[in-house]
Amino acid sequence: MKVDDIRSQLRRRGVSGISALRKPELVKTLARSMRSEGGGGAARRSSGPAGRASATRKSTAAKKTTARRATSPAKSAPAARATGARAKATGTRKAAPARAKATSSRATATRAKAAPSRAKAAPARAKAAPSRAKAAPARAKAAPARAKAAPAKAATTRKATSARAQSAPTRGPASSRSIGSSQLITSLADRPERPGRSLVTRNHEVIQRWARARGAKPATIAGTERGDRPGVLTFNMPGYRESSRIREITWDDWFRTFDLRRLNLIYQEQMRDGRQSNFFRTENPNREDG
Repeated sequence: MKVDDIRSQLRRRGVSGISALRKPELVKTLARSMRSEGGGGAARRSSGPAGRASATRKSTAAKKTTARRATSPAKSAPAARATGARAKATGTRKAAPARAKATSSRATATRAKAAPSRAKAAPARAKAAPSRAKAAPARAKAAPARAKAAPAKAATTRKATSARAQSAPTRGPASSRSIGSSQLITSLADRPERPGRSLVTRNHEVIQRWARARGAKPATIAGTERGDRPGVLTFNMPGYRESSRIREITWDDWFRTFDLRRLNLIYQEQMRDGRQSNFFRTENPNREDG
């Protein structure tokens, strides 16, 4: 039994002055009280049916009281948990508006910060608009320039194509096999693939550069003239052809005859050992005299 239970039983028996007593003293006091109560009528209560029933009722009541005390903490625990759950739910409901307010405040602050940035960007866009407007006439002005440049480019392309066409060797029924095996030179930028390579050209500048590099002069062979036109075309090279039949002419006459007869110049820049070569010959694809 607990101390409170012992004190309760002593109070029911009319015992006073027990509030300061400890459990051993309370137990002794309760035992003396119980012995004093059972002094005269102990035999009757212990031997008669009434005595047994009374004792049984007292013990049953004591058991029920103990069971209620033992059960009450178990019942109070779910109640306490339920109360705590309700308190948490109430706190959550209270916290939801607070979070909503905080979110709204942050969104408002963000929009407030973004508004000046957009306001600053608007003048920049407004300033850029005149620049674009100014650039539009410039583009409009540039368009005619491009339109004018297009024909010029086309003319340059046509000239380059025409120059290549004029520089390309002419072919006829009597073209020699060396034309097919020779490297085509169409401009001053072209270079032989290797020393000793056979070359072919009709380009006037290429021919003049080759002749001047060797001190050669444009010439024809006397006695082959056709009226007032030069006959067989050749070059007068110092120390190469000492002949009284070679007669020098102007470059204009030489090239006029060269183009009129659609001749090809087959020549070399270097020999295979890298030394300068003076080899050349004019070829007429129609087997006329060169």
